[in-house]
Amino acid sequence: MKIEAIAFVCPKRNGFSFRKISTNTLLRFAWKSDIMEALKLKERGVRFMVQRAFDNDRYLQMQSSHIRERIAQFGGKLYLEFGGKLYDDNHASRVLPGFQPDSKLRMLLQLKDQVEMVIAINTADIEKNKIRGDLGITYDLDVIRLINIFRNFGLYVSSVVLTRYHDNMAAKAFQARLEGMGVKVYHHYAIEGYPSNTAFVVSDGGFGKNDYIETTRELVVVTAPGPGSGKLATCLSQLYHEHERGITAGYAKFETFPIWNLPLNHPVNLAYEAATADLNDVNMIDPFHLEAYGKTTVNYNRDVEAFPVLVAIFEKILGHCPYKSPTDMGVNMVGNCIVDDEAACFASRQEIIRRYYTALDDQKKGKVADEVVFKLELLMKKAGVRPEERLVVAPALCRAAQTGAPAAAIELPDGKILTGKTSDLLGASSALLLNALKELAGIPKDLHLIAPAVLDPIQHLKVGHLGNRNPRLHTDETLIALSISAATNPTAELAMEQLDKLRGCEVHSTVLLSGVDVNMFRRLGINLTCEPKYE
Repeated sequence: MKIEAIAFVCPKRNGFSFRKISTNTLLRFAWKSDIMEALKLKERGVRFMVQRAFDNDRYLQMQSSHIRERIAQFGGKLYLEFGGKLYDDNHASRVLPGFQPDSKLRMLLQLKDQVEMVIAINTADIEKNKIRGDLGITYDLDVIRLINIFRNFGLYVSSVVLTRYHDNMAAKAFQARLEGMGVKVYHHYAIEGYPSNTAFVVSDGGFGKNDYIETTRELVVVTAPGPGSGKLATCLSQLYHEHERGITAGYAKFETFPIWNLPLNHPVNLAYEAATADLNDVNMIDPFHLEAYGKTTVNYNRDVEAFPVLVAIFEKILGHCPYKSPTDMGVNMVGNCIVDDEAACFASRQEIIRRYYTALDDQKKGKVADEVVFKLELLMKKAGVRPEERLVVAPALCRAAQTGAPAAAIELPDGKILTGKTSDLLGASSALLLNALKELAGIPKDLHLIAPAVLDPIQHLKVGHLGNRNPRLHTDETLIALSISAATNPTAELAMEQLDKLRGCEVHSTVLLSGVDVNMFRRLGINLTCEPKYE
């Protein structure tokens, strides 16, 4: 889509401030505060974007109400398979500005007295110390983290199920740790021929071999630290056991993406494909829903491919299948809470670019196949977006070319872009953070925030005692030094107070960063991309 002109719109007490940007350039925009002024700008051919795309309050009410309806549909007991991240869904918050990372958890709080949590984890993932990529922690530690989060919010965690269970020391040690926390642990086993051999799967030798998970509440949410944990099999096993005990229970699925009532190639759905490019997930029209109702909805390949088998299992357990399509199984109301489609499209296109850079970096590190990069290039074409439309890329590359050393750029909440360069004292990322904090605090650029008396001992420690050849401070060391200076320097303290304002900002580095710097940007809530190049 060709952009004739773009205005950066920023709410002020007395109306709008705006500036014209070059053609075919995209910016992230702040809140619309005056609809009449916005319409005037639009009539003049000026395009603008707003940050808020999603009504979070509407979502909390609508989603919880819809789940209650589904519970009632099955006579008062529902197993809800919860796909994706339940607590820290940062992907959703990036592609749907206004969606809070903990929205799904807060939605469940609307059902607090009705819900209990069951967490599934694949025994093999415990044994192999599988890492959750976004947090950098193992799956078993993430289960502990989730239990503590749920409990702190007042949600009842009834149990953990170890799926595809087999005896090994790691699983036994993990079970002992969970039981020490007062969490019940159950075992589910690998079933030969699952899921296609329904006659055996739905029998005493199949689901019947699994432990029956004792549940007491109307809504049983089955979640997991990541994909491949066995959530669906856990739900189906429970339906079998409940049926054997004469208890009526149902099953439903909650997946945030793809959004079933958005078009197949809507940028929000394309962004989901970009996020799962390494898993070979593909969005597709739900053929079962189209045949049953004559309506086009979107699902993804794994659910569509598995649906005939699920139908057979439901018929074997319940005598009939309660659903005519994979879409029917879902309870997702996210698509009904988008309040600015244009803003969602813009945010999603930016997410696709970020995912592209991540894939390039992983390709450089040998972590992903070339096909993942090719898929993301195709998705960018579908979304009509190019890498250069990430606004922090060009300034970072320009600064690096000027200095002949690594550089970085940041886009602040007001749209202003700053750069940071490599120096004898600081790496580019560290310099960038200090420059950003100065700008946000209104501190002059040439004012030093960290005294030499603080910097010199750190550099001496790194080079003289820790064996580092590079004396430049990483981001964590820089922020520690800034916090020390803040104890005696009010200006440094003022800069420290701006850290929360960096959340949601965009950063691009001209080289691959160390794990320390990557983790620091993540903890600050900054969206980071890097050129696939080592320093």
